[in-house]
Amino acid sequence: MTKPVTPLTYRDAGVDIDAGDALVDRIKPFAARTMRPEVLNGIGGFGALVSLGHRYKEPVLVSGTDGVGTKLKLAFELDRHETIGIDLVAMSVNDILVQGAEPLFFLDYFKCGKLDVDRATRVVKGIAQGCEMSGCALVGGETAEMPGMYPVGEYDLAGFAVGVVEREAIIDGTTIAEGDTVLGLASSGAHSNGYSLIRKIIKTAGVDLKTAKLGDTLLADCVMAPTRIYVLPMLSLMRKMPRAVKGIAHITGGGLLENIPRVLPESLAVTLNPSAWNRPLVFDWLQQEGAVADHEMFRVFNCGIGMVVIVAKDKANQAMTLLRESGETVSVIGEVVRHRAGEAKVVI
Repeated sequence: MTKPVTPLTYRDAGVDIDAGDALVDRIKPFAARTMRPEVLNGIGGFGALVSLGHRYKEPVLVSGTDGVGTKLKLAFELDRHETIGIDLVAMSVNDILVQGAEPLFFLDYFKCGKLDVDRATRVVKGIAQGCEMSGCALVGGETAEMPGMYPVGEYDLAGFAVGVVEREAIIDGTTIAEGDTVLGLASSGAHSNGYSLIRKIIKTAGVDLKTAKLGDTLLADCVMAPTRIYVLPMLSLMRKMPRAVKGIAHITGGGLLENIPRVLPESLAVTLNPSAWNRPLVFDWLQQEGAVADHEMFRVFNCGIGMVVIVAKDKANQAMTLLRESGETVSVIGEVVRHRAGEAKVVI
């Protein structure tokens, strides 16, 4: 066996420890802006310490994890990394919000073949921005440089959110009743779901994302619009109208058809009226260019509704007023009805 002429280092194997340290130094100011009183230590330790204090009588922790999916491929192609971190945070905090939880803290996992500190900083800055938008603390994460695992210039992301809700305030859909009103909160676009199909349609259409337009907006801006974070407006609604919200569905993978049934009792279904909300142009373009059937559109994409909220009919107007005051675009999009055996749980 031939020994190396000179001693080998981790850098020779493709891992730059100094670059990792530089990234930590750069992101500390972003993370510091997201801190909450419950956080007992900042980024840099082996673990994050978070105290629930005495604010809750019977606290229940709610956790969620997700990624960004193949939307990352478009980020690489367009060299757009500033908002992909917002997507990452949104996918987890919107999920735990569904059960009434207030997000407390968030951790990320950034992995790549070779660490580009500038690009990674852009990504993590977006993650911190998403945490600020949802009121949760970015308490830490992991940056893994793994030579040979990823193509040059590419990376992958995962995120982890933990929130808390009083046991008596958990939203589980059990109080939903026939005749309740279904409210829809507008999405900002495709959010972070269906991007394998989106990329297939873009390729089939042969368009240049950097020059093609939908109306006055670049197609690239449409497909890269960050996922809307509904946390603060919804928490405000739930504080001002305790127990008024009976069910919430985050419209992610599976679209309207598969996510709404997750919060419905077995005996109930919903009818939706697509003409009740404005569908962003990007969905019209995708359906036309891909010749996508209506059923497939509603099963893959949010089609303009990023979150569904179910309330009693007599509470709907007040709830919509409060949500609009918080900056949300909200519409009555349907009604809860009796579910008949053999029929769909969501009728459009």
